[in-house]
Amino acid sequence: MSKVGPRGLESLAAALGTRREPPRVHLWNPPFCGDIDMRIAADGTWHYQGSPIGRPAMVRLFASVLKREDGRYFLVTPVEKLGIRVDDAPFLAVELETAGEGEVRTLVFRTNVDDVVPCDREHPLRFEPEAETGGIKPYLHVRRDLWALVTRQLFLDLVSLGEVHTVNGHDLFGVVSAGEFFPMAPAEAVAQ
Repeated sequence: MSKVGPRGLESLAAALGTRREPPRVHLWNPPFCGDIDMRIAADGTWHYQGSPIGRPAMVRLFASVLKREDGRYFLVTPVEKLGIRVDDAPFLAVELETAGEGEVRTLVFRTNVDDVVPCDREHPLRFEPEAETGGIKPYLHVRRDLWALVTRQLFLDLVSLGEVHTVNGHDLFGVVSAGEFFPMAPAEAVAQ
């Protein structure tokens, strides 16, 4: 792993500068400069050199320049790209609000890095099988192939909002947001 300057995270943060609008990391294609000892744990905690990063503003700054390419995660600036490790998803969906009712209801999530994301066609929910428990894990698309794991409590909220829809002749249990149906599981699996 390569080292990040003598001052570590502060030098990387200084290279990013302060911004008012989200960086356009999808347009940046700097050279790869190696991996750094940064990891996002499954519980959403960001670690640098084995220690949690305790400054939320710094975590939000790094999250704003996170990029995923070919299944790997990178922090990017206009001039460098540094590889990091992500245990599950880079973000957590930690709050849920509903706007409207019925078919026009929109579920709006807030992530642990303060992104506010409406669940819709561009920001879908997906539900993956969980090997350990035999259950499912919900994820929300945040931006540019970056996903948030929906916390257990919010998943229970989603289940309480769930309904059965017939899709291609199959009864599926799922949730509606912004006029889109996001299936979780076959209806008969939920009824058991």
